[in-house]
Amino acid sequence: MTALVRAAALTNYEEVARSVGLDPYAMLKHAGISQSALLEKDLRIPVTAVRELLENSAALSGVENFGLRMAQSRRLSILGALGLAVRDAPNLHAVLRMVIEYMQVHNESLAMHMESAQGYTTIRADILLPQQGSTRQSMELSMGALMRILKIYMGEDWSPLRVCFVHQSPVDLRLHHRIFGSTLEFGSEFDGVICKSTDLEQPIASSDPVMAAYGRRQLELGLSQGSNPLVREVRQLILILLPSGRCSVEQVARHLGKDRRTIHRQLAAQDISFSQLLQETRADLSDKYLQQSNRPLAEISLLLGFSGPSAYARWHQQVFGETGLQRRIQLQKVSP
Repeated sequence: MTALVRAAALTNYEEVARSVGLDPYAMLKHAGISQSALLEKDLRIPVTAVRELLENSAALSGVENFGLRMAQSRRLSILGALGLAVRDAPNLHAVLRMVIEYMQVHNESLAMHMESAQGYTTIRADILLPQQGSTRQSMELSMGALMRILKIYMGEDWSPLRVCFVHQSPVDLRLHHRIFGSTLEFGSEFDGVICKSTDLEQPIASSDPVMAAYGRRQLELGLSQGSNPLVREVRQLILILLPSGRCSVEQVARHLGKDRRTIHRQLAAQDISFSQLLQETRADLSDKYLQQSNRPLAEISLLLGFSGPSAYARWHQQVFGETGLQRRIQLQKVSP
């Protein structure tokens, strides 16, 4: 099933494209996206087409921060019904919880996860799609939009403790510093933001619990009309559990409050299995780490939940028909 995103994701695309010498309509046509996507914000378009559009725009213009330029003016309204609902949440923690829970109403390919420990909160973003090339521009656009949401509530002077990207650092970091602050980490094991947990607990004065409840009901309606949420939830849990080396259907079932047989049965109803999802997710992550970072293969093997480099090497040869080093060379050669 093709993952879709609201055309609102292309807000500011035309302006940014023209500013770097591109013909936005020609670029849209090449990516297979109708020009109406620039006007009809609720139009749903394939995520892969948007990814291709952003990566090609960055490559043809020679502008490494193309996606981030689009994120500069993002506001809650970009999320449509989701933005209206979170506006009345009691605090930023609740805002993010709702965004995480209902993100698929806006973007079916973007999954977010929030975890707090020892006074710090990590907000992680993952693209739940076969990589099919670099997702650098899409991820920087998503991370930039996340930062804009955080600063709407925390103020323009607020900065997180750390902002992490899997891909390598661009040459020019001025826009990154302006949007994210100075504590940037590239070549990280995940894409996300780390901040103090207390920052997220500040009350929002304009919060309206009645409107928040109404907004949630509208989002539930949107979810009921969307794609099957179980596959998305299982993919997200696989992403989270893989580095622990304990990613199994039993662990996933426990997190979802179900038993193993129920998970197998419900996935089978969607014509997919847990082992397929695990294999696809590992393959996608492997390509992402090989293409967008210079991490040693031994380290990648652990991030993918393998017992060691030899197990990863055998799996990689079986799945791709070549070694990890050979594939890294090929992927980085064709990367925009």
